[in-house]
Amino acid sequence: MSRLAKPMAVAALALAAVTGAAQAEYPEKPVEFVVPWPPGDLEDVLTRMIAEDFSEAYGVPSAVVNKPGGGGGPFPGAISVATAPADGYTVGSFLIAIPVVGPQIGIPELNPDPFVPLGNFLTYPFVIATGGDAPYDDMAGLAAHAQENDVVLGHFGAPLVPTQVTFGLARKMGFSFASDAAFDALDCNTLASGDVDVINTTLQLILPCLGDVKVLASIGSERIPLTPDTPTVAELAPELDVSLWNGLFVHKDTPQDVQDKIIAVAQKTVMSERAQTLARETGAAVYWQPAAEVAAQITKDIETLAGIEKMLSE
Repeated sequence: MSRLAKPMAVAALALAAVTGAAQAEYPEKPVEFVVPWPPGDLEDVLTRMIAEDFSEAYGVPSAVVNKPGGGGGPFPGAISVATAPADGYTVGSFLIAIPVVGPQIGIPELNPDPFVPLGNFLTYPFVIATGGDAPYDDMAGLAAHAQENDVVLGHFGAPLVPTQVTFGLARKMGFSFASDAAFDALDCNTLASGDVDVINTTLQLILPCLGDVKVLASIGSERIPLTPDTPTVAELAPELDVSLWNGLFVHKDTPQDVQDKIIAVAQKTVMSERAQTLARETGAAVYWQPAAEVAAQITKDIETLAGIEKMLSE
């Protein structure tokens, strides 16, 4: 070996050792799991379980950071993950709208899509609901009522998937809402206050008053176990079949070995008995869907949402 080659070889070995050690040390500082909604709903509860198990598994602090978007959807929280270093210390707990809708609505930080999925873990029991004293009991009754009366819809944001599906279903059933408004929370108080007539929200948020409200439809293809007699939107209009899922995402430049460490904990957490008990109690589907399947799901959902957008523009 030449005099020049030997020092270069030593340096290369040293660099490889340092790089390997650095990778092996992840995580070596606190990890944030960003939930772009207020605390309390299913994505928040399950992500907290994952964060707790992550701390226990790797011996570093980890916590959920809630970054709601002020009635405009989850995009400020998503941007905070997109602009953080791609090192696995900022993990997004994102619903379908972020990879499906985010790149389409003119947010520079989200277009092109900066994220890769680690895996999906939740399908929300998302519903269209009204107050118990409403003069209609199902979507057909709402459609008839809306022909003669102004009906106000409350939602989490106009561009978001549940809202677009709700608008699409109204169009298919021959009516439109007189007005609509975005809220950070849509729960029992929203209906009781009379602020709106109809809401689309997760069943979790109206469980305390489930006996006092009417669930008109659930969004997705599978009926919710807690409301087995309520039809799905897909039953009423098959072309609107979109499920409201949530998963873990990181910046696409995050090293694969770091992604794998996060996945290992999350997959174990969501299949644990405490997570599955939560599923039974709330009507949610809690599972683990691998990254490749999530990527295919995103492609399919983009096509479905494009069809809904086209329908609403006609």
